[in-house]
Amino acid sequence: MIASGRLDRPYKGITDCFKRTVSEEGAINLWRGNGTNVLRYFPTQALNFAFKDSFKQMFGFKKSEQFGLWVVGNIASGAAAGASSSVFVYSLDYARTRLSADGKSSAKGGQRQFSGLIDVYRQTLRSDGIVGLYRGFVPSVVGICVYRGLYFGGYDTIRDTLLAGNLRGNFLASFAVGWMCTTGAALAAYPLDTIRRRMMMTSGEKVQYRSFIEAGRHIVAKEGVRSLFAGAGANILRGVAGAGVLSLYDKFQELAWGKVYQAGSG
Repeated sequence: MIASGRLDRPYKGITDCFKRTVSEEGAINLWRGNGTNVLRYFPTQALNFAFKDSFKQMFGFKKSEQFGLWVVGNIASGAAAGASSSVFVYSLDYARTRLSADGKSSAKGGQRQFSGLIDVYRQTLRSDGIVGLYRGFVPSVVGICVYRGLYFGGYDTIRDTLLAGNLRGNFLASFAVGWMCTTGAALAAYPLDTIRRRMMMTSGEKVQYRSFIEAGRHIVAKEGVRSLFAGAGANILRGVAGAGVLSLYDKFQELAWGKVYQAGSG
């Protein structure tokens, strides 16, 4: 954003980002791109859970018979689900990222680059073609495999192993496990997410990275390793939603089909 003239200096943290966004562009712009995010979120979650359950059934490992393979199967099914979902929704994720980062340009008299979702697609296709909508796809898939593998696999494994007795089916206990797994997964995958977003932001620009490895090296060389985790604190707070999705999905299965996971089984 600094290179494109849409930010005159880096943000110092979450609070500074809030203050400057509200003072310079108005509070409503804290939600810029959220319509696209909502449009992306529901099919993403639906596909993630559908694929995860399908892959888990396909692996078919039993906890009581093959504990090690069962754990690997949980992680692999989550990773495969995330990668499969990305194929369908990545262009919406790209558009959401471009819209949310589309600040008023200090170099162009306060003008924005995009007027909305359709304009993101139109400008990207005109300047870069279809490949522009999938810029950063490789690190995204690698990152989503790490994230969804630990998110789904870690949650299923810890829940089915530790939550026994009175904790079985307990919403708060499931939520706590979900938040722990969401936070751990997010931190593990965050550097790749940073690289993915940086590559997305180069669509339509003169300077573009040839690979995600080159992008990562450039970021570390220019800004240091810590820059790969810039914004991770806000992401951890956002993990509350991810934990809620996991625990609510379990509760929904219990209410709809009487399906309660059995700790110690599988």
